[in-house]
This record gives sequence, structure tokens and C-alpha cells, in this order.
Amino acid sequence: MNTVLSDNGLPLMSHERLEMSIDEQVKKQMELITSGAVELIPEDEMRAKVERSISENRPLIVKLGVDPTRPDLHIGHSVPLNKLRHFQQLGHQIVLIIGDFTALIGDPSEQDATRPVLTPAEVERNARTYIEQAGKIIDAQRARLVRNSEWLAPLKFKDVLELTSKFTVARILERDDFSRRYRENKPVGLQEFLYPVMQAYDSVVLLADVEIGGTDQKFNLIAGRNLQRAMGQEPQCVLTLPLLEGTDGIEKMSKSLNNDVGLTDQPNEMFGKLMSIPDEIMWKYFRLVTQMEPREIERIRNDVESGSMNPRDAKERLAMEVVKTYYSQVESESAAEEFRRVFSQKELPDEIPVANVPLSRFTGGKLWVVDLLLSLGVAATKGEARRLIDGGGVYVDGEKVTDSDLELTSEELSGKVIRKGRKTFLKVKVTEQ
Repeated sequence: MNTVLSDNGLPLMSHERLEMSIDEQVKKQMELITSGAVELIPEDEMRAKVERSISENRPLIVKLGVDPTRPDLHIGHSVPLNKLRHFQQLGHQIVLIIGDFTALIGDPSEQDATRPVLTPAEVERNARTYIEQAGKIIDAQRARLVRNSEWLAPLKFKDVLELTSKFTVARILERDDFSRRYRENKPVGLQEFLYPVMQAYDSVVLLADVEIGGTDQKFNLIAGRNLQRAMGQEPQCVLTLPLLEGTDGIEKMSKSLNNDVGLTDQPNEMFGKLMSIPDEIMWKYFRLVTQMEPREIERIRNDVESGSMNPRDAKERLAMEVVKTYYSQVESESAAEEFRRVFSQKELPDEIPVANVPLSRFTGGKLWVVDLLLSLGVAATKGEARRLIDGGGVYVDGEKVTDSDLELTSEELSGKVIRKGRKTFLKVKVTEQ
């Protein structure tokens, strides 16, 4: 049965729904469906689907496909899962597809080179991580969880030829990543051309009404819509979601850029990373990675803009909501208390990792602070170390380092705490080796 949300963001009771017209119910559903989305294609068809769903008491089939190509997930991966949760709140049937077959190729979207081929064992290990994390956001008991190897692996070559006949090379080359690589004489594997065909076939098999994905997935999502139409089905609607910037507020969140908030980060680390994001992207994080209702987020934003709430307090609420999602309310509150103790009251964490610095690094009994940062692993190059110091991000026992030419003796370093930024603490231990 379809559910409509009340003004306070909670599901309406049956008698409350009966008091609302279909138009009012459609309006409320569309508000939640489009919340935080970039594009809905096409909106009039989506509205018609929702209206028919309410009239016929038939839930929409809403599809999200995820390829388990990596083991290290971050909260950027949670954005489409949160949108699935919205559809669940509205009473629709969500389908989470684990792309264990498509992952063997890898999605070529926004790739500058052909992806390395994964083994089935790697795919399966990564898939378990996806499933475990998805269960923290969606109601797994009410979700349909499938693997696309169920229908893609049994296809015969004749079946593949029939599917590819519904596509043209010109249409496939419309993809920016393919055309760019082709112009730059970079290889494009023939199997990569088949990726959008396979993802589109997922929609045909599932009779999907809606498919969601990031803006980088738009070509693949439209391919599903086109293949359904070509095979005599009502085409799915496409809902694209923004890609989440990392903690630097600039680049897309990525483990390789060290601007990620990992889903398996410990509560204190997760909380600290979230508190470091720029204020201007805080509201995007609220909308995309928390389970808060849009009206509550808007209330907090109004309070900040009116001056009745400090932006730092709003960001703390954000961090607590995210940590609570992946851990618990108790651990969320504990992380907040630890953050206040360490950063607001200028105290040190209870546990600080020890880093060994051998005496052989010292020259003439002294160690250049730049070499110290390299030895500790908090900077990858001398240039990065200098930039950290010049930016005021390096402290020795609470004292900011302002001179990148500073040299320290072993006595001045032994047992001292080196801090980089607001999150990294290391206690130096000078060793013989």
C-alpha cells in the first residue's frame, strides 16, 4: 500500500490518506521523490505513474544497480540508497541489483581507460560489503535484493545479438567518455560497448518503473528506458542524483583523493571528517547522506541563516546524524563529546598512535621539520610538507610550527605529539633503528 508523508515528515495513517485527494497525495509523493535530485526524466510521466500507483494501489518498481567493483565504500555511495529509502517510505517496491555480472566488465562512465577485469571472488567479496552497508539505510526486509548474473549469465550469443540490434554505434559513441577516448587514440574495449546494453536489460527483466543513479549514470539510465520501449514495455522514468563532493568541498569524493568519509571509518574519525567540510556544502550533505526529513533540514538552515543557530552546531548535528546511521545513537553522542573535548577544549585524544622516528634520520643531532613530516607519513612530498606548515596546519605539542626551516633535536621530539590539521595526531618515539 502506498504511503504519503504528513507535514512533519511521518507516514500518514490510512484515515488521513482517505481525507486527501489523489492530487494532494501525488504532490506530496513528488516532493519527496524529487528532493535532492538533479533531474527527473520525464517529470510528466513520473507524475502519471505515481497517480496510477495510488489509484490502483500498485507500488512502483524502483531500481538501483550497484557494481561491487571496490571494497572501500564512502558516504558518497549512500546517496542513491537514501533515495531508495524515500521510495520505501512512500510504499513502493525497491529493487537493489548487485551487478555481479556487469562488475566483471566495470562501468566505463567517466573512465579515461578500460577498467581492469575483476575476478568473481573479488566481486563477491565487494558485494558482501555493499549488502551489509545498504542494510543500514534501507529496510532490507522489505527490499528485493537480486544479482544480475541470474539473467545475464544464461544469455546465449543469439540473445546478445538480438539485444545489441536495438542499439546503434552512433548512439553508443554519444557517450562523452567513449568519444573523448576515441579522439585521443585511447583504447575502448568492445566489451565496454556492451555495458549499457546489459544495464538496460536489467530494467527489461525487472519491468522497472523508475531507475535512479548518479548524474554520471544518465547515459546508462536512458539506455534502459530506450530498450524497454524497443521491447514493447512502458519505459522507466529516470531520476539522477548529484555526485557528492569530498571533505575538501571541491573534488568528487574519492578514496584516492583522501577526501572521503569511509562507511567503515570509526565513529570518532567519521565525526571529525564531517566537521571539517566547508560550511557551504553542509546542506548538500544534509540532503543527500542523512535520513532527516526535508522539512527538518530546512528548519535548521533557516535557523542558521537567521543567526539563531551557529553553523558549527548545525554541522555537529549533521555529523551526529551520519554516525548514528552507521553505528548507534550512543556512539554518535560519544563521538560528539570526544570532538568537543579535543578540538573545542584543546585537549588530546585518549588514544594517540605512536610513530617511530629512527635516529638515522637526524643529521648533526637535528631533524628538519619537513623530513619529520615525511618520516611520519603525514606528507608525501617536501612540497606538500611545506604547504602544510605555511598553511598553519602543523603543531608540535600544541605549538603551531610557523617556520618550515625549523630543526629539532631528538630530545625536543621524543614523546611529543605532532598534529596535522584537526584530525591527525601522532606521538613521536625516537628509536635506535
